[in-house]
Amino acid sequence: METLLNANAEVSEAALSAMAHMPTASLPALMDDSFAKRLSDADMMRIAVLLAQKSYDEGGCPIGAVIIDNATRRILGKGHNTLVQENHPYHHGETSAIRDAGRIDFSCTTLFTSLSPCEICATLVHMRGFARVVVGDVTNASGTEALLRSKGVEVEVLEDARGIELYARFRAEKPELDFEDWQGLGGRK
Repeated sequence: METLLNANAEVSEAALSAMAHMPTASLPALMDDSFAKRLSDADMMRIAVLLAQKSYDEGGCPIGAVIIDNATRRILGKGHNTLVQENHPYHHGETSAIRDAGRIDFSCTTLFTSLSPCEICATLVHMRGFARVVVGDVTNASGTEALLRSKGVEVEVLEDARGIELYARFRAEKPELDFEDWQGLGGRK
């Protein structure tokens, strides 16, 4: 079957947006292996930020995540924070992507997250055995990178200016949601 995104297709903003918004299970109909292998870490982070933008546009916390197979660079799972949209305190970008990927061996995968993971997500990343995490924003939030490294997870920071600006805008507009997402309605005592 001929795919739209193949060896001859340009890696464009439109292509990355289509990948962000199309259900993960449908991506093989959109792109082939030759296209997936050309996607850089910056491209994957861009998809995570596009997912963060989707959450923001829905009134939620702008955090997105993408999980790829390290060998093929195919997207295995992706998601965005739905704390507000689904009224669920632990539907963070990372957990949504993990849920989308399903029951797989995460030891041969990379998680791209638009914002430094919270402690719960960092623990889940370690528990699921991720080999590598790429973080798109340590300007607005950081702290779990050292924890992940201490657990043997390779952590890289690849800050995305659009993602940083988006989260800063969200934090300024809705500080109460930012606080709730990180510490719950009662906060830490």
